[in-house]
Amino acid sequence: MKRLSIIIVNWNTKQQLRDCVASIGTARQDGFVLCDVVVVDNASTDDSLHGVDQLGVPVAIIRNIENRGFAAACNQGAAVAAGDYLLFLNPDTRLFEDSLTNPIGFMQRPSNSGIGICGIRLVDEEGNASTSAARFPTLRVMTGKILGLTKLFPSVFPAHLMTSTDLRESGSVDQVIGAFFLIRKNVFDRCGGFDERFFVYFEEVDLSLRAKQLGYSSYFLSEVSAFHKGGGSSERVKAARLFYSLRSRILYAQKHYSWMEFVALVLLTGLELPLRLVQGVLRTSWSDINNTFAAYTHLAAYFVRRV
Repeated sequence: MKRLSIIIVNWNTKQQLRDCVASIGTARQDGFVLCDVVVVDNASTDDSLHGVDQLGVPVAIIRNIENRGFAAACNQGAAVAAGDYLLFLNPDTRLFEDSLTNPIGFMQRPSNSGIGICGIRLVDEEGNASTSAARFPTLRVMTGKILGLTKLFPSVFPAHLMTSTDLRESGSVDQVIGAFFLIRKNVFDRCGGFDERFFVYFEEVDLSLRAKQLGYSSYFLSEVSAFHKGGGSSERVKAARLFYSLRSRILYAQKHYSWMEFVALVLLTGLELPLRLVQGVLRTSWSDINNTFAAYTHLAAYFVRRV
């Protein structure tokens, strides 16, 4: 029987982490063995880990003395995981009864051996579908997103994040969202794990693209779901969240774009600054303006240090 390892990276999520781990114990476990739930804590300061290993599931805890970032922490968890499948699960998720059994059963069918990664429908508190899959962030996709052209010319500039309309049925996608990211361990190993240059954001996009280049597709299962709050711990550090998002976007372009496409993406990212500031003024949101200035200042300083 196939074995499953669940890896959860935590940073100051406290009750969300407890709820997530507890939900694993209530999910059906037919057709596989849950061998371990590895919680990798990135130097939390909120006593997140208290009692998390006493919730009825086989929890192993890795405590980092500093925040190593999401990609590095995921790799730490994968290194000690014993499963044939790895499920990277965000602490702000909660599993439902069939959230594990159905996708693993799907992956185990011989006809699906070419599917390396599987995701499911993520829903909010009201049961409405939230972001579950996305298109690869090509230059065209990012241009539409940054300049707002996706809303005006969606056929020319497709949206990065796929909508519930796009995902009405199961099917192959470019990438599933990292909040519920089920991958075969041998595929993860062949890819060399997550690229740790991505502190947070774009790490699962990069891994999905590299898996596809090896011949393994990603698949979205529409009939299976789990709860996902979204935002999670990063809601409290919005300037840092924007900085890491922008930096990871540029690092992804540097890795996967042509030289001319990379330069275009950097210029677009610079152009995005005044656009964001104007939006903040129109909303009279001084916090958004301050967070934008802080993120771009940090971004500029980061790349100056690299030159």
